[in-house]
Order: sequence, then C-alpha cells, then structure tokens
Amino acid sequence: MSERVVGLDGGSGGGGRGGGLAPVPSPVEVPADAVRVADTDARRELLELATEAAGVGTFDWDLVEGTLSWDEHLIELFGYDVAGFDQTIDAFNARLHPEDLERVGADLEAAIASCGRFAAEYRVVLPGGEVRWLGARGRALGDEHGTAVRMLGAAWDVTAHREADARIRHLLESMTTAFFSLDTAWRFTYVNAEAERVLGRARHELLGGVVWDLFPAALGSEFETAYRRAMEHGEAVGFDAHYPAPLDAWFEVRAWRTGEGLAVSFLDVSDRRRAQEQSERAARRTALLARITAELSGTLDNDEAARRLARLVVPTLADWAAVALVEDGHRAGGRHGLRHAASWHRDPALRPVVEEYASTRTDLLGDDSPVVRAVRTGEPQSLPSGAEEAVAATLPPGRARDLLHELAPASAVVLPLTGREGAVGVLSLANSAERGEVGVDDLVTLQHVGARAGVVLDNARLYRQQRDLAEALQRSLLTPLPEPDHTQITARYDPAAQAAQVGGDWYDAFLQQDGATVLVIGDVVGHDTQAAAAMSQVRTLVRGTAAVGGAGPAEVLRTVDRVVRTLQVDTTATAVVARLEQPAEQRTEQRAHGTRLLRWSNAGHPPPMVLTAAGEVLTLDGGGADLLLGVLPETERTESVVELEPGSTVLLYTDGLVERRGQSLDEGLDLLRATLRELAAGEPDLDALCDGLLARMLPAQPEDDVALVAVRLHPQDRPRPPEAGPRRLPPDVPDEPEVLG
Repeated sequence: MSERVVGLDGGSGGGGRGGGLAPVPSPVEVPADAVRVADTDARRELLELATEAAGVGTFDWDLVEGTLSWDEHLIELFGYDVAGFDQTIDAFNARLHPEDLERVGADLEAAIASCGRFAAEYRVVLPGGEVRWLGARGRALGDEHGTAVRMLGAAWDVTAHREADARIRHLLESMTTAFFSLDTAWRFTYVNAEAERVLGRARHELLGGVVWDLFPAALGSEFETAYRRAMEHGEAVGFDAHYPAPLDAWFEVRAWRTGEGLAVSFLDVSDRRRAQEQSERAARRTALLARITAELSGTLDNDEAARRLARLVVPTLADWAAVALVEDGHRAGGRHGLRHAASWHRDPALRPVVEEYASTRTDLLGDDSPVVRAVRTGEPQSLPSGAEEAVAATLPPGRARDLLHELAPASAVVLPLTGREGAVGVLSLANSAERGEVGVDDLVTLQHVGARAGVVLDNARLYRQQRDLAEALQRSLLTPLPEPDHTQITARYDPAAQAAQVGGDWYDAFLQQDGATVLVIGDVVGHDTQAAAAMSQVRTLVRGTAAVGGAGPAEVLRTVDRVVRTLQVDTTATAVVARLEQPAEQRTEQRAHGTRLLRWSNAGHPPPMVLTAAGEVLTLDGGGADLLLGVLPETERTESVVELEPGSTVLLYTDGLVERRGQSLDEGLDLLRATLRELAAGEPDLDALCDGLLARMLPAQPEDDVALVAVRLHPQDRPRPPEAGPRRLPPDVPDEPEVLG
C-alpha cells in the first residue's frame, strides 16, 4: 500500500513523507457514484472561505484522488508559477520550513481525523532563500460515514504581522521595565527577561501558571484589587504597592486589559522609595528640630521646657523619654545635682509608670549609670540591646528596678543636654523590642536635639538667674507698706517676661507727720539699669519731699521737678502723688460720716480709679494730667480732691496694666473699668482683687513691667479689721483716734 503525506494546505501525494510528515493511510477506493461533495457545493464553500480571508489564496485538497489545487495567488505566495506547481503535497512540503513541518502536519492530521477545522501559521522558504510567514485556515469535509474526503481552505501572507510581533517581542525583551501578560483565566502567557529577574522565577516556571497560585501574597492586596478592576471594567490602572517576602520590594505598576486578557508593566522602585522615605524622614527631622527650638524657646521655665521636650521626641524618636535637669549651683556631672523634670510614654497606660520610675531613680543613680556618665562626660550613652538588664544592674533592688522591668526597654540612648559650661540636663530615651534600636539617622537627630535643647535650657537658666537678681534689686527698692488708721494697703509688682532687666516702675506708700497717708505710683522712661537707677533717685526725691512736713501732692511734684533740675538727673518720669487725709479740724465730722478726703496730682500718668462700696468705678482724671516730671521744671501742677465713702478702694497703677501692642490706652482703661466692676461683684478682699486684676488684664507674656498699689478704706465706726494688718505707726505720727460709736 502506498503512503500519502499531509501538508499545510491539505493534499496527498506519492513519493514518501514529503519532508518528514507522519504517514497516513492510502486513499480508499470508492465507486464513481459514491456520495461526494458536489462541485457547486465546493464552489460555494470556497467562496465563503475566500470571503472570510479577503484577498488571500485558496486551496482544494482532494483526499480521495490525492490532488492539491491552488489558485494563482497561493501559487505565487509559495514561490511557484503555474507550470512549475505539480498539484501534489510534495510541492507544499518542499516550501515548508523544516522547523514547522512536524507541527503543521500534526495539526492537519488532527483536522482530517475529526473532520474538523484547521488553523496554523507557518513559514515557507522561497527559492531565493527568503522566508515568508503564512496564515492558513481550512475545513475537512466528510462522507456519510464521517470519513474526510476533502480539505478546503485559504492562506495569506502574515509576514508583516509576524515581523511586527517580533519587533514588539524584541522590544519587550530588551526594555528595562518588567512586563508580563495574563489570559482571562489569570494564567501567565508572556514574561519578558526583566520580569523574570524582578520576580525571581524562570520563564518556564511562570508560563501557564495562575498568578494567584504563584504569588499568593497578592490575594487581598492592592495588586488583586487593581488587576480585577482592570480586567472586569477595561479600566487602565496605576499604583504603587509593596509585595512582601520573598520579593520584599516596592513596585510601580501599570495594568490594562487586552483582547487576550491583561497586560502588566512594573518597575522595582524600592531604591526610589527608600530615597523618598529618607528624604521625608529628613524633612520630618528638620521640622522636629525647628519645632523643638520654637517650643522650648517659647518658655523661660525649665520644667515646662523639659515637659515639652519629652512630648516632642515621643513617639517620633522613641517609645518613651525622661528628662532630668542639673540644679543651679551644682557642678555639672555631680549626680546629686540631678532632679527629675519630665517624662512621657507613647502608651497612655504606661505614662504613670515611666513618671514614677524617672522620679524614683534620680536619688539612686550611681556613678556607673548611663545617666551620670552622660552628664559627666558630655557624650551620648547608647545601649543598642539588653538595655533593661544593663540599667537594672545599676539600680538597687526595689521599686525603681521593678518599674524598669515593667517598662521593659530593649534599647536606650541617654543624651546630655549641654550648655555653655557643661551639661544642664540629660534626656533618656528607650524603645521596646518591637520597635527596635534607635537608628543611625535618628541618633544624629537626637544629638542635634540635645544640643538645641541644652542651649535653650541654659539660656533659660541664665535668664532665670538674672531675673531673680533683677527682681531682688527691684524689690529692695520697694519699702514695706504702712498700716494707717482703718486703712488697708496692698501692692503688686510684676516684671516683664521679655527680658530679665530691672525697670523704671515703682510704687510707694508712707505716712506724713500729721498722720495723712501718701500714695505714689510712677514710671521712669526706660527698661534697663539706668532707668532703675533714675527711678531710685526720683522715688527718693518724692519720698523725702513728701515725708517732711505736710505738703500736698501738687507741691511735692513741683519740688521734685526743681530738685531734678538742680541735681541734673537726666530722666523723665510719669507719676501720681495722692494723699488720704483727715485734718484735725475735720477729723471728728468726717469720722462721724465715715468719709475721707483723697487729694492727688498727676504728672503724665494714667488716671487713678476708685471702686466704690456699691461696685461703681470712678476715673479720677482731674481734668487731665500735667506734664511729665523732668520736662519743664516751672510747670504749674494742679491738684484735685474727692471725698470717699467707707468701703471705697483706690487703685493706682502703671501703664503696663492698660497699654500693650495692638491696644490703645482708652481701650485699656475701658477694659480696666469693666474688670473692676466684674471683680467687685464677687466681693473679693483687697489681695484677691489685685491678683484678679493681674490675671485678667495681663497677657501670658507681659511686654512691660506692671506696678500697682491699692487702698481700701474700712469704716471707722467699728474696730480695725484683721485684714488691715496690725496697728503700726511711726513714732512721730499722731496715734489713731478712738473708734466712734
């Protein structure tokens, strides 16, 4: 029995395998009148196929006769001419590329065996050596027994398409962006070389595999969400996401739907992400340093600065922190000079624990403790691991050690807070095992934090020392207040918060020889030691002039003006001198009515105010203030007088109480009157009234010194009240008269 060879376009012929195709049984001899496909039907089928493959050649392979018919276009595609094509399968096999021969033959045999369809793409080698890609479609037709007797089909040139695919594939293989494609069942259909490298798997491991099986961590992640959205809705998606181990990398992903499924391109952006995170960390560190400087510089209270510092570094740089300060007067590094100032923990439940631990450990610190070493050496003490055991070894058994074990620090860093002459404090920071040790970048940041905090704390310490010295000097110029007949006098002095300097504000109260009470409030221009010295001179002049004899307020100011010129005191000052009096000839009548006279003169100062027993506020402007002291010594000074009812309160004050940036004097006076009325409603004693005024009127950081003196006139028809103080009079001042009634 002879053999026939099956080719791409379906035909049979003698002469062996025809290029190595598998043998098929010889045609079966059938009678001429056997049922065959009619010529008209064949032409109709050819017409349909030609219509489907517009512009391509057609073939007709008679499996019974073994003849292979091609149209002219197909003959041309295979590099034959009409005379040279012998209408056998051998002609097809002669042109078929050897590498495609077995695959195409197998596809044809399968179509013939099943009376089914055939589809393939293959290469043909033309006589000149040119290789051309053809695409083919065919259909096997059978007899009534289901045996294939004919193969009809068409073929066309797909060289350009294949070359384009090859160029695309070459581009995909050579590009530095990873790329893969998935079919609608989520199976890998293509993976380029970069994707192999990034995904860490060879191509043969990926192709045909389901993406969710090969990369299970993608399930439930942004990868799955985005891929499914792109596949289901045709929406191109782009996102950045992290894939955990074994890849452990950040990817920039783009995915879009194709006709066959999903295409995905992605880049490993881990380095870029790390650089971005490092940049963001650097920005956060810079912002933190700026915030620490601003917040710590915003207070002159070292304890408050320590509290702010502890809260700023937690949790940004550590899980918890504690701040200890070196007491003034102790040598830096002396452990007994340390005191606990502040602490903070990221876990609210552990804040009381770290606070008790930090305050308890202070008196137990030995010379070998990291805290003392940091203060003594001025160098950071780092415990990258085993911090709990290392610190516990420096503490005796007891409460502090128990609290340390409850906090369980895995790593710790102790930073000295260094000022100009050594450490002014120490910052202890600790992390749990979950957070890990302090990183190199964070340690650098902490060193900057320690340096800045140390300077701020040192500045606050120096300011505090200078302020205390200045206040002591200022208060040394303010003599004790007298305690005249049924008259309660109190005063307040509040220095400005902006600078630790003595100023020019002062108050005074004393008795004249006839028993009258003199009240003085004044303000020398300036806020420095020269202003303080000038204030001392002017105050002494006012005090000496008024204390000798019984001169009234206007005469006292005229005399002071002349003496300032004579002594060449180069200053100007505002002042109010007031005199509470009950002259002997009026004393009995006034006491019977319970009233007293207030006489005053004003040299350019804010007007005194009177709070009546009924809660009304009177402004003693006296028609306006005269010129300041030290301007024109010949200035005529005016004097005013008012009669005050029992229970009245007289208030003298400096301009720092009512004047400040953004507020006019009139606005300040209106506010003072309103505040006095509000406070009077609560019937406060005189001390409470003064404290309430300062609390309500002054800003958090006063820009100017404030002095005030207040006098309350108690009724004289009853015993002297305890709040007026003990009876204490100068020896040359008349004794208080007996109580009337």
